[in-house]
Amino acid sequence: MNQRVAVIVKRLILILVLAFFMSGCSVFGLGGKKREKSPEELMSEGVSAFEDGNYIKAATSFQDLKDRYPYSTLAVQAELRLADALFKRKEFEQALEAYKEFEGLHPKNKSIPYVIYQQGMCNFLRMNAIDRDQTNTKKALQEFERLSKEAPKDPFALMARRRIRKCLINLAEHEFYVGHFYFKTGRYVAALKRFEYLITHYPDHGQYEKTLIYMAKCKEKLSEQKAVH
Repeated sequence: MNQRVAVIVKRLILILVLAFFMSGCSVFGLGGKKREKSPEELMSEGVSAFEDGNYIKAATSFQDLKDRYPYSTLAVQAELRLADALFKRKEFEQALEAYKEFEGLHPKNKSIPYVIYQQGMCNFLRMNAIDRDQTNTKKALQEFERLSKEAPKDPFALMARRRIRKCLINLAEHEFYVGHFYFKTGRYVAALKRFEYLITHYPDHGQYEKTLIYMAKCKEKLSEQKAVH
């Protein structure tokens, strides 16, 4: 009887060992290495994390898919999703580079109008106040105008045109701010040049009337200086 019990116990142990081994194989490959996630799994994981607002995890999943499976049919989608995740994290410089890379690699992709718009937004959301450097404003304007020209009927081009006006208003206000600063500090020639540039390039963006007034004041001050000398 004891012998039969021993045999049964041995069989149970063997079954448990095999079950443990098989469960391990579902997670680990040969040699105990962790099983690589498939492109589909990484994409699903990334999309789910993105929708939950976990953009760090989403970016990691999309980057892994892009790096591990560059020839997968999902790789192109992962490239764009990665840029979006970086954008959502407000890492605008990195997002901008990711969008540029996508456009360079896939210039005929149907998402290009969106990609150009997002490039503009990466700069638009970093625009400075009117008393600061306006490089990002100019770069945003350049991308929005490019989109408006290349795909005028695309829905994103309509959105871009709305952003264009805001960029132009910022630039006009900046020019007036600088011109007014020059005027207050007695640099009337420099001020006049700024005001003339504003009138020429941004005539319809809220600064026209007062710019004309200050142009007249600059000319008056310059005439007075000339009369004195």
